[in-house]
Amino acid sequence: VGTKLYIKYHWQSQNVKQSGVDDMVLLSKITEDAIVENLKKRFMDDYIFTYIGPVLISVNPFKQMPYFTDREIETKCPVCICVHTYICMCYACGTYNPIGESGAGKTVAAKYIMGYISKVSGGGGKVQHVKDIILQSNPLLEAFGNAKTVRNNNSSRFGKYFEIQFSRGGEPDGGKISNFLLEKSRVVSQNENERNFHIFYQLIEGSSAQQKEALGIMTPDYYNYLNQSGTYKVDGTNDSKEFQETMEAMQVIGIPGDCQMQALHIVAGILHLGNISFIEAGNYGQVESPDLLAFPAYLLGIDQNWLQEKLTSRKMDSKWGGKSESINVTLNQEQACYTRDALSKALYARLFDYLVEAINKAMQKPIEEFSVGVLDIYGFEIFQRNGFEQFCINFVNEKLQQIFIELTLKAEQEEYVQEGIKWTPIEYFNNKIVCDLIENKLNPPGIMSVLDDVCATMHAKGEGADGTLLQKLQAAVGTHDHFNNWNSGFVIHHYAGKVCSGACKPGIKVKWLNRHKKHQLKFLLFPENLNTDKKGRPTTAGSKIKRQANELVDTLMKCTPHYIRCIKPNETKRPRDWEESRVKHQVEYLGLKENIRVRRAGFAYRRVFKKFLQRYSILTPETYPYWRGEEKQGVLHLLRSVNMDTDQYQMGRTKIFVKNPESLFLLEEMRERKFDTFARAIQKAWRKYIARRKYEQMREEASDILYNSKERRRNSINRNFVGDYLGMEERPELRQFLSKRERIDFADSVTKYDRRFKSIKRDLILTPKGIYLIGREKVKKGPEKGQIKEVLKRKLDIGSIRSVSLSTRQDDFFILHEAQYDSLLESMFKTEFLSLLCKRYEEQTKAKLCLTFNDRLEFRLKKEGWGGGGTRSLVFQRGQGDTAQVKPAGKNLNISVGDGLPKTSTQFSRASTRSQEQMYSTPDKRSRPPNAALPKLGSQKGRRAPAAQTQNANLDFLNVPDQGMSGMQRKRSISQRPPPAPTSRPKVQPRSHGPRCRSLYQYVGQDVDELSFEANEVIDLVKEDPSGWWTGRLRGKEGLFPGNYVEKI
Repeated sequence: VGTKLYIKYHWQSQNVKQSGVDDMVLLSKITEDAIVENLKKRFMDDYIFTYIGPVLISVNPFKQMPYFTDREIETKCPVCICVHTYICMCYACGTYNPIGESGAGKTVAAKYIMGYISKVSGGGGKVQHVKDIILQSNPLLEAFGNAKTVRNNNSSRFGKYFEIQFSRGGEPDGGKISNFLLEKSRVVSQNENERNFHIFYQLIEGSSAQQKEALGIMTPDYYNYLNQSGTYKVDGTNDSKEFQETMEAMQVIGIPGDCQMQALHIVAGILHLGNISFIEAGNYGQVESPDLLAFPAYLLGIDQNWLQEKLTSRKMDSKWGGKSESINVTLNQEQACYTRDALSKALYARLFDYLVEAINKAMQKPIEEFSVGVLDIYGFEIFQRNGFEQFCINFVNEKLQQIFIELTLKAEQEEYVQEGIKWTPIEYFNNKIVCDLIENKLNPPGIMSVLDDVCATMHAKGEGADGTLLQKLQAAVGTHDHFNNWNSGFVIHHYAGKVCSGACKPGIKVKWLNRHKKHQLKFLLFPENLNTDKKGRPTTAGSKIKRQANELVDTLMKCTPHYIRCIKPNETKRPRDWEESRVKHQVEYLGLKENIRVRRAGFAYRRVFKKFLQRYSILTPETYPYWRGEEKQGVLHLLRSVNMDTDQYQMGRTKIFVKNPESLFLLEEMRERKFDTFARAIQKAWRKYIARRKYEQMREEASDILYNSKERRRNSINRNFVGDYLGMEERPELRQFLSKRERIDFADSVTKYDRRFKSIKRDLILTPKGIYLIGREKVKKGPEKGQIKEVLKRKLDIGSIRSVSLSTRQDDFFILHEAQYDSLLESMFKTEFLSLLCKRYEEQTKAKLCLTFNDRLEFRLKKEGWGGGGTRSLVFQRGQGDTAQVKPAGKNLNISVGDGLPKTSTQFSRASTRSQEQMYSTPDKRSRPPNAALPKLGSQKGRRAPAAQTQNANLDFLNVPDQGMSGMQRKRSISQRPPPAPTSRPKVQPRSHGPRCRSLYQYVGQDVDELSFEANEVIDLVKEDPSGWWTGRLRGKEGLFPGNYVEKI
């Protein structure tokens, strides 16, 4: 209804941690032990949801789970429970039924359902108002209808069927609540370690000082209705805060302010009524302390003396000879206590009904169109003392279990018949026999009929009523297989276990309070007119709950139900605590094994043809991405392509049925392998692209540092940045000077010059922390005497560097200026080093590193002892060739080098950014810069590129002038191949000796005509080219490689 649900599947969805199976239809063994073990695995790994086909299994985690946040709902990717909820909305009348024992999590599941529906549906003024009421009804009904029990800190002591009504556009525009059998006995008595309803404690803790004075509020231990169990607090519950939420909910729902205050008067009045005690005076009951009558009478709006009279006497109507006569009968002490408690229970029950009706009035709509029903009803209960309320609660759960069995089997049978699939009926326990034992009217009469008859005749005599009830039950149903006598009660064999019940306290009809309607709320609670002549036998609680249960069954049978089977893992209410025997018992009585067997019925998996094709189409090229033809034929083609045995599946009319879980697992594994292969190909291409972009960006940033300041070498303008030129991963002798996990940005072997301009090799290492200069010395003492060892010569912190000086020419010299003394270094990869150094310096100091460019540079020397110090100068001059010529002259070092590329040179054309983007999209290699270390300026293929690009335009004026005889001879030698050798001559062996070179670093070829090699490999040198791209032969393959990656040998 309304918004569509989009569920995104990720290719790695099955690569995450797996815990058991999420659909227990796919269990290899169908036993209670296997089911419990699967649930335990998932519970311990925080997977609280499992399912059996359309039935959800929810295990209470006793902690907040990150499944129902606003983010999950906004991304339309909620977990199981929300998906099930949304499925329900596809039906004109859908119901959602959480089932399980007390404390299993039914109420929380129902709240999440209503909250989810409220958030994903449409908006508008009226719609938003209904949404607010839906959400605010929860705290209000929980305050008046929930309580702490020994099994659950927030147990629902009433049942409700919340019907959310929708417009045709899928917007919630109405609703209705039906409540069932509030546990009224809890108002007057509680078991040990339990509490009364939450509202009593909320009122005591959360009311203001003025309200406490007006209502006579004391501490909880003062009231007899609260101090019986000795429990007043609940861990994790803030009664004061929840009282404010309850009052706010009343306001949102639209209850008038005076009615809100009168509701609090009734709650406080019930507490004060409980403190009224009675004594025996001449076989008659009498109020022990008449002073205690004043405050409850004031709060209830009735006369004090009249209240005393009605608590100690009752009016009986009799007929004799067609005449009616009323007689006032004085009650004994026991009867007076029953009357007081009956008054308190009646007041509370009618107040609860009033609140439910107020919610319904606020949400009512004239015409019902579409609806989703959420049933939140009390769970199966077995207490130490099981009274009438537990008897009724367990009866309703029997009825729901009966419906679950009937509808599940009915749905399964209809699906198999509709699809033409043969199946064998599954044996199961039909609990209709237990329902008949409780609710039958005649032949034989059920327990409720016998109970009504006893209550109508015994008139508030406790012990006599119990004995009479047991005698009549023995006579009526004593031979029933699911009924036994007990020493002080009777035993019923429910589907969830044996329950011992007793203590039939008679009900007393309260119908006199409406004569004193001083307040509006009292009139709404007691609208009956007692002056009428028609006075019959009042409806008993047993008859009422039986009628409500049957009405609920009729409603559910008209809808499309969806179930949550809630399981309580322990009695400690602590997370990650698993009680094996308790869970196994719940698995047994919930009928999960039978449900799985019915669901499978010989086939573990079923799916409509279209969805099956969508999921597994990737397995064959004919079905991916689309199957062109009949869907059934596409499924058959797919199954035959994966060689699945024909006895492992069966084709229905619209669905495919797979027999064993292992067959489905095989399909899933093949599907994941396909996705994995495709994903790896995409990742490889993407990573390659990202790496190229990254290196291009690094080169451009490095070029910007020297742009318009220093001439560039031809061989370095477009070189790849490797970073580690020393192979630090395999150099522990160098890593010993670094921290354990210190990352290396740059590592290279450089030349350092001392005060006499003597050169010496140093290993230069740049990390985010600093710069390391590592040299080598001969050990003079100890067992390692004479050996060469690595020594840390200098360490510079990044922040201590003041500036870096370079010349304007194409040399490789640079000076690191520091506070104590400077270092003169020469490195072929200075541009890469400087770019990384500038980046690290800016990260640490938040400032730009100062770079100085001049053809006369000075650097300070290190002071040594009494002498040393001073400065030295570098003078750069124009010379010949690309190699720098060094000539010391006293305190000066003269360096001459030929002209390099202009200072404005860069790897990309700054005039057009379009050419920069075409380097990855143009298929012709000749129209883009190479991806390797150097431009292929010397290759013949590269030299012919300009002619190929200008063939469509008349650009003859740009042609090179005639080269004369030498040029003609060169062209002829290139264009003409030598004639083939005679066949009789032996094949010429490859030349074994000639120019060779050794690779200094690893190089990975970027194009098909390039060589790839590792460090320290020997390459046959075929041709050297001034561009820097040399031609060589390695392992029988001839190709290009960068000359600055090798050294001649």
